[in-house]
Amino acid sequence: MAFIDEHNVLELLGKRIPPGKSATLNFNMAKLYTTTHVEVPIIIERSKKPGPVVLITAGIHGDEINGVEVVRQLIVKEINKPSKGTVICIPIINVFGFLNMTREFPDGRDLNRVFPGSKNGSLASRFAYQFVQKILPVADFCIDFHTGGSSRFNAPQIRIKKGEEMAMHYARIFNAPFTIVSRTISKSYRETCAKQGKPVLLFEGGKSRDSNKSIAKHGVEGVMRILAHFEMLKPKFEIPDPIGETILIEYSSWMRAKYSGLLHVKIPCGKHVEKGEYIATITDPYGKLRHKVKAPNTGYIINVNESPIVYQGDAIFHLSVSKETYEQEAAED
Repeated sequence: MAFIDEHNVLELLGKRIPPGKSATLNFNMAKLYTTTHVEVPIIIERSKKPGPVVLITAGIHGDEINGVEVVRQLIVKEINKPSKGTVICIPIINVFGFLNMTREFPDGRDLNRVFPGSKNGSLASRFAYQFVQKILPVADFCIDFHTGGSSRFNAPQIRIKKGEEMAMHYARIFNAPFTIVSRTISKSYRETCAKQGKPVLLFEGGKSRDSNKSIAKHGVEGVMRILAHFEMLKPKFEIPDPIGETILIEYSSWMRAKYSGLLHVKIPCGKHVEKGEYIATITDPYGKLRHKVKAPNTGYIINVNESPIVYQGDAIFHLSVSKETYEQEAAED
């Protein structure tokens, strides 16, 4: 188990880290079939002053690079060295997937769908179990970084569950361009944190197998604002001023392709569009088809499918909608 004793000494993975010390531990609980150990580095920075323990993670899905870059920058810029308390950074949780640039674990399972895991389950489930048992208990606050899957580019956003006032409070402090109300996925890391009473912010930005400077900047600056809120950001850092208040989106809907063909997106992700605005074109390779895609309602584009080829029915845009529109579409489904 992980804990901090009465002398403010952190015990993690069998190691004791006193106040004011740094450590890099290797979370080693599985081998490749070649018997090679796969180690997950955990970077720990502790202040001499007692305070909260903030756990910052990325790479639960091995092909999501933006989050890895955010945590890397926090480390290299020494933002993770707190003025009080402890910051624990895990840049890549799913090292297996990262090595092969795949979303899943080697057993084919999505790590973010097997939490809190099982002691005797699949490889992914065993890993989740060990993580929840040995690392998560010491955390007071969690921040987890993700991207859009496949070729779908997410606008930088924090996701919270409907009715979570504390999460909304922290989302406003992080102040990503968007805060999206979304349900908690069953057996996800986010759900496990919530069930254990640990505040968690889930950041989404960009797409898999891609590194985006703007997305990384939003992630780094959001973490700095959170650390400043907890009085953990060292005075040498200037707290980043947000461009504006985060835009809360409570209801959203996917637009799907009416035709198969080549997709030509005409607007940037994050743009506010008007109903009927021309936002993309779908063509065929032979010059016979040219279909204009228009926004079905006024709202913000919070996800764009950047794949050059789509099939009929593929999700191509995620668009904020009114409550009335959302309920009408739900009734039609």
